[in-house]
Amino acid sequence: MESETIISKQFYSSGTLSSDAQLKTPIFNINNNKTAKVHIERPTSKSGLAILIATFLLLLTGAFFVFQFQPDFDQLHLERLNSTGGIIFLAITVALFLFKGGMFAYNLYLYLKYKPIESVSDELLPTCTVIVPAYNEGKLVYETLMSLAESDFPEHKLELLAIDDGSKDDTWYWIQQAKVKLGDRVSIFQQPENKGKRHALYRGFNLGKGEIFVTVDSDSIVKKDTLRNLVSPFVVDEKCGAVAGNVQVLNNKKAILPKMLNVSFVMSFEFMRSAESMLGSVLCTPGALAAYRSTAVFACLPEWINQTFMGQPSDIGEDRAMTNMILKQGHHVLFQKNSYVLTNVPETYKGLYKMFIRWGRSNVRENLMMAKYVFKDFRKESKVGARLLYTEQFLRILMTYPFFIFMIYFIATHPLLFLSSALLGILMVSSFSVFFYAKKYSLAESFWAYSYSVFYTFGLFWIAPYSIITAHKRGWLTRG
Repeated sequence: MESETIISKQFYSSGTLSSDAQLKTPIFNINNNKTAKVHIERPTSKSGLAILIATFLLLLTGAFFVFQFQPDFDQLHLERLNSTGGIIFLAITVALFLFKGGMFAYNLYLYLKYKPIESVSDELLPTCTVIVPAYNEGKLVYETLMSLAESDFPEHKLELLAIDDGSKDDTWYWIQQAKVKLGDRVSIFQQPENKGKRHALYRGFNLGKGEIFVTVDSDSIVKKDTLRNLVSPFVVDEKCGAVAGNVQVLNNKKAILPKMLNVSFVMSFEFMRSAESMLGSVLCTPGALAAYRSTAVFACLPEWINQTFMGQPSDIGEDRAMTNMILKQGHHVLFQKNSYVLTNVPETYKGLYKMFIRWGRSNVRENLMMAKYVFKDFRKESKVGARLLYTEQFLRILMTYPFFIFMIYFIATHPLLFLSSALLGILMVSSFSVFFYAKKYSLAESFWAYSYSVFYTFGLFWIAPYSIITAHKRGWLTRG
């Protein structure tokens, strides 16, 4: 935690994190011009290097055995073509492949056209309420509030609210320390008991006076120009109802999983959300950093706080639910690539799969909700893009069990063919992520995309089917 604190202070104070070669600390090079890029270089440990080498050798071995087993693959294909079930399966597979390939090409086209909206002047910036809900975050909530206070945002237009959600550790102490340091610049509140993040945000929404609400997780650090970049789209686009920030990993030098997730986050945000933003239909504004027009929030706040699923109160997916309800109102939801936030991610397998289960359950719930309006006249402008994005997500959920069953069958009947073809597929598909990250940030770090894909394919393949069948269950899971 102490090393993260040092990093975060440099990050939000100077905008540039440098490293001493002897200390081998990370480099964050974030220029202050309007077309800033983030350059992240981290030395790879011996164990990390061993994992990368082993991953690459494994993938090459898989590709080699696909070549060696080519006669067996040909025989398998002939057997499928000689059966009705095989032909149906092949037809569905080809159709899905063409759709996914077409969507990838479309997203790539949108990404290449995307440009973040430039920051507006101080005079044009709207009043802004930043809400930081905190639960058992300890000193990191103090660092979060300090980074927000250091923002390049007119002080008289910025309201900071810190809300302790009944923490059991020293979180409230550190919130009080922030109050001592910042004085009237921050208002602090303590929930009488732990009621969940949604209720903490709800209190903040009702207390806030800003034209724009910004929500920031209490384990996240923002750059000096993050807030002004994040809220500028509301000034430029009067139909903008919400904006997603650009999330990267804070603790990615502490463990292997955060290193993998950092590459995954860059693909998820800077590629996918850039494409979604071009359609005005970003499907999820992240809890780590998001902004909402206050009128849009109040238009759906009663529905949001009282949301249920299968008769049970919804205590997860508050960010995706808010995004969904704002999209339903006909607003645009955009992404600002130049609004950076660093956030903590799980460092253990158990913490990671619990986080993914929570996300998976929320995805199922909100896709069902989105189905109720996405094919209706919910927006005056074109709705084709939003419908395509929804269809892609819906098909992914719909085909989860058929392909899961097929995978189990394939493993049971042709284990070597499955293993070699899966590894070759990972090598081919993940190469785009490697190229994308290497071009924007670091070649050395980009290879974690391969390791992450191998890890997810063989270690987390069960998350999607499990999340679907348990979508009704409550619980944050990662709160201890």
